[in-house]
Amino acid sequence: MLWLKALHLIFMVTWFAGLFYLPRLFVYHAMSEDQTSLERFKVMERKLFFGIMTPGMMLTLIFGIWMLFTRDYMAELWVHIKLALIAVLVVYHLYCGKLVKDFKHDRNTRSHVFYRWFNEFPVLILIAIIFLAVLRPQ
Repeated sequence: MLWLKALHLIFMVTWFAGLFYLPRLFVYHAMSEDQTSLERFKVMERKLFFGIMTPGMMLTLIFGIWMLFTRDYMAELWVHIKLALIAVLVVYHLYCGKLVKDFKHDRNTRSHVFYRWFNEFPVLILIAIIFLAVLRPQ
């Protein structure tokens, strides 16, 4: 059971590294004007999203769901709240994928200021999830 939790945490850290860094790349991408930088950011965003973030998310979810089946967590309210927050993160992740596609096709309409605020959202979710998982309020 502990190895399962360890794998869940490893891939959660991987996923969140991407959730924190990709919007920061969007900030820099939105501020860039020269073609070389714009193309470089497109490559970085694509590799981060598809090579690190998405596998990290998938493995986090797989090991998390596996843990749900090893114990009777579903009777506890904190798990339902955590799962709702994870669902919000999955939607955020998918929206990041849409933004990667928009940047790829030069369709970004947002300023770097928007992405600076957008970058803060997963921090709030992470804080809530950590408190729920550690404190397990009833």
